[in-house]
Amino acid sequence: MLPVARRLRREMTLSEQHLWFRFLRSYPVKIYKQRIIESFVVDFYCAEARLVIELDGLQHYTEQGKAYDEERSQILREYGLKVLRFSNREVEQQFDVVCEKIHQEIQARV
Repeated sequence: MLPVARRLRREMTLSEQHLWFRFLRSYPVKIYKQRIIESFVVDFYCAEARLVIELDGLQHYTEQGKAYDEERSQILREYGLKVLRFSNREVEQQFDVVCEKIHQEIQARV
């Protein structure tokens, strides 16, 4: 999984880059990008808040994509993690709202 995570760190989507460089990277609580959890690589992870942040592109909105994401989220919840999902469109068009939701969730969980 490590080579996959490293590649994903180098090849972040535009939405991932936007959220990382404009908000998450300098957030006062440590947040990791493309973190390995069990057999998954999650987009962003805050260990202190036990929070996973996922950004979803178009492939996540197919029936197969939705089913896979729900199964994956359920497994992560079984580890005591909260999963926040945002569409790429939300990140691009409602950036401040996305950041505020992330901030509120982290503050509630640390």
